[in-house]
Amino acid sequence: MPDSSFLLPSDLKANYEAYRDDLRAAALRVLDSGWYIGGAEVEAFENAFAGFAERPHCVGCASGTDALILALKACEIGPGDVVVTVAHTAVATVAAIELTGALPALVDIDPRRFTMDPGRLEVACEALSRGGAGRLRAVIPVHLYGQPADMPAILEVASRYGLLVIEDCAQAHGARLAGRRVGTWGQVGTYSFYPTKNLGALGDGGALVTGDPVLAERARLLREYGWKERYVSHIRGMNSRLDPLQAALLGVKLVHLDEENAYRRTIAARYDEAFADSALLLPESFPDAENVYHQYVVMHPLREALRTALRRREIGTLIHYPVPVHRQPAYEDRVPLPAGPLSVTETVCERILSLPIHGQLTAEQRERVVTGVREWLAQAG
Repeated sequence: MPDSSFLLPSDLKANYEAYRDDLRAAALRVLDSGWYIGGAEVEAFENAFAGFAERPHCVGCASGTDALILALKACEIGPGDVVVTVAHTAVATVAAIELTGALPALVDIDPRRFTMDPGRLEVACEALSRGGAGRLRAVIPVHLYGQPADMPAILEVASRYGLLVIEDCAQAHGARLAGRRVGTWGQVGTYSFYPTKNLGALGDGGALVTGDPVLAERARLLREYGWKERYVSHIRGMNSRLDPLQAALLGVKLVHLDEENAYRRTIAARYDEAFADSALLLPESFPDAENVYHQYVVMHPLREALRTALRRREIGTLIHYPVPVHRQPAYEDRVPLPAGPLSVTETVCERILSLPIHGQLTAEQRERVVTGVREWLAQAG
């Protein structure tokens, strides 16, 4: 484990310390209540997060993966159905599709946004609509690294092919596109509250948001065995509940989320300035998008050399994600690529590197990163 001088890509302890007193008070409130499943704490957080996400309905659950599963099942997607998504994502996106019994089909990404390429989606839908793989039912665009996907273009394709749109917002809490929060463009938006997310629990958790009351009610039934009344299942459901302790802790952090996201943009702006006109390919800004920089991801053909140099300076980095889903042993040569090879995805995965960025990164730590990267760039020529 790195010592205290080692600069981490994200710092969960620092995030805890920033809100320590309020988090402890919230935890004690739940412990003293004697109510540990569901109840007022979960309902209060769901209402607060629905307001933040600008959707009328929020359904909490046990993880971001479960949020995707519940969203798909609430949309009645399952065996015999095909769902299009990307390979440049956490494997949870693809795993969730398979856990419903549906078939994931993967398309390439836009080299500027690192999110789903609407043109490749179009090609995939045309190929899949001719039959063979199953019923083409839905698309899951992933708002990766805090960057909104090109939703107007994706929705235009989805509309022509009659597809449901489920947004994977696990890395984009609070991001906007054309003035709208991500998660408000499709039928459902799903979120993860894994501890490293912009809004992270002190454990695991997830939620889905929607404007459709029927979908919301179905998701509520699905997350708890299909119960309308206790012990009586009206539909086949599962067990995926956001517990009151995590709900209370998330409620404390939610109050500060917009402020932390704004601070992440400040860090990103400093990195943009410091590395402008360098050999690094930097995250691209779009005039209609408000990135929340879950990660600050650069690209360089000598990525490993840069990573090693920064490690020697006790600066940690991460690679999100080193192996695209379609090249992982569990999925390779098994998941269809209806729009052809994922050449952009594969090139990106060979070159990306996530630099430290989080809500408690100090100015001194940020400048350590700037200095370390600049000096390596100078040495590397």
